[in-house]
Amino acid sequence: MTKLELMSDTLHEIIPPVSARDEAPSNADMLDAYSTAVIGAVERVGPAVAHLEVWAPLTAQQRRQRRRAPSDGDAEPAGSGSAFVFTPDGFLLTNSHVVERATRVRATFADGASYLAEIVGCDPDTDLAVLRVNAPSLVAAKLGDSTTLRPGQVVIAIGNPLGYSSTVTSGVVSALGRTMRAQSGRVIDAVIQTDAALNPGNSGGPLVDSRGEVVGINTAIISGAQGICFAVPVSTAKLVIPQLIREGRVRRASIGVGGQSIQLSRRRVQLNHLVAAGAVLVTDVVPRSPAEYAGVRRRDIIIGFGGSVVASIDDLQRLLTSERIDRATSITVLRDGVQVQLAIIPSEDGARGE
Repeated sequence: MTKLELMSDTLHEIIPPVSARDEAPSNADMLDAYSTAVIGAVERVGPAVAHLEVWAPLTAQQRRQRRRAPSDGDAEPAGSGSAFVFTPDGFLLTNSHVVERATRVRATFADGASYLAEIVGCDPDTDLAVLRVNAPSLVAAKLGDSTTLRPGQVVIAIGNPLGYSSTVTSGVVSALGRTMRAQSGRVIDAVIQTDAALNPGNSGGPLVDSRGEVVGINTAIISGAQGICFAVPVSTAKLVIPQLIREGRVRRASIGVGGQSIQLSRRRVQLNHLVAAGAVLVTDVVPRSPAEYAGVRRRDIIIGFGGSVVASIDDLQRLLTSERIDRATSITVLRDGVQVQLAIIPSEDGARGE
């Protein structure tokens, strides 16, 4: 074999012929696969997404500034957001903060169809609200399963940021299990963190997976941060939606105390054989509340409720579910260094505190 033939064989191994190179997937092929997944998801969900225009009452200060009497018209455009249809008969899901003061809401879809929307119910504690429009032949998005999400999974956000309708952004699930405090002060659990770009106006829009199933409801961005956005998981929405449709609100138990989270000393934890170093200090007991009837006092330290450990005010809030309403349970407090267990019957409206 000549040197020229040997060199030719070597180059053939290093640089395969065109036909062999074509068999391997190229970068363009991989990009097309990603694009195909995103495009497919958008085509399935996009028609279900609506742009919300919200009108709210003028405040007293606004009326004074404009020298306007209440009879002159007491509502004006107060913002916008996004929503999506989740049933063919016209129920939509959005954020509570988008429609919290609304007297009128209009939903406009990608095909230009526009309808007045009725507010069916709001739950500020999870930042979710259900609306309804009277419209024929609506396309409904499918609610998926947020519990199967994994960090790194591709997700797509669809909404109307800054008034730009039908905007699509994509990214990945950055983290799972985040907590976020709602405007009501309660903690929303299992929040999805994503780097899919969100802006004002995206609130209430769907976060979907590559199959085009809704896994979250876009709700918040961190001002000044890049690529840190949050969505309420659809698993939470599935619990809230039936109650909002049935009653217009979500019922939660109350015991009638005001409190704050505290850290206990190591000595107190050891002396009382506690499993957590945190607890809730009772700062106020509402008169004629379940807590007062149970004998809870100011300066008591709540360490347990219904057999569960209470290490913070957020723990206590999570335990005060609708199932606790009007059902006898126990509350454990530290009083003068001694554990005291009291019988208590939470009520739905028995407190101005927790």
